Amino acid sequence: MKYRRKSILLWVLAFLLMAGSAVYQRMSGPTYPKRGAIEIAGQEIKYKLIRSWEGTTDAEIRIEAADKSISGKYRFKRYKSHDAWTEHKTDRQGDELIAYLPGQPAAGKVMYEIYIGKNGEYKKLENEPLVLRYKGVVPKSVLIPHIIIIFMAMMFSTRAGMEAIINGKNLVNYSLWTVLLFAVGGMIFGPIVQKYAFDAFWTGWPFGQDLTDNKTLAAFVLWIAAYFQVRNNPKKKAWVIAAAIGLMAVYLIPHSMFGSEIDYTQEVLK
Repeated sequence: MKYRRKSILLWVLAFLLMAGSAVYQRMSGPTYPKRGAIEIAGQEIKYKLIRSWEGTTDAEIRIEAADKSISGKYRFKRYKSHDAWTEHKTDRQGDELIAYLPGQPAAGKVMYEIYIGKNGEYKKLENEPLVLRYKGVVPKSVLIPHIIIIFMAMMFSTRAGMEAIINGKNLVNYSLWTVLLFAVGGMIFGPIVQKYAFDAFWTGWPFGQDLTDNKTLAAFVLWIAAYFQVRNNPKKKAWVIAAAIGLMAVYLIPHSMFGSEIDYTQEVLK
């Protein structure tokens, strides 16, 4: 197979792997909504329980229940606090039951449980309490370039790894593009997004344990090393293969793990 045709096929494969990773990142992690369904008096009630909220206003959890005889209650407390549970009844607006969780500053978290039922007999929607994290509003002009460029970096990383395997002629170029894209998307736009969301440019090593920051830094350092190795000696393609595998492994780690959070227990210690 001629190089041009093989290259096109490999680009398609790299794109599909990147798209699959994007879907996985969207659907995994501790801030992705919990979805499910529960049966109340012979009726199936579907729900989506959010675990992330933009802004400092009260977070709203809405559950559609057209049957007006169905009601709900919920309880909550700040996550990582010595607070007692606070319980309220859900409000009803038309066909929806609404629970309101009190607003928190960016990186504040609230733990909550929701129950719905009929005639005073309630069922809990999830076995374990859910944790909702508040974050600042990130402008789309910052968020969209960050997402696009960071996933382009993954696509070029994957393609560079494939180029190393087939001994292709564009190994150094693809490696350089990977480093540049990752630098812009991860190391420039990434901290800007973090600043808008949690009022800190960097919360990974050595200042914190934010896994998103740490995995970004680790992958970037690995790719810089791989680029300079193949730039000086194109035969050292194993470095690029290792960096490509490393970056793919990084993207398999759910987003927002060990992210920024306020420890409200410190209030008692003051």
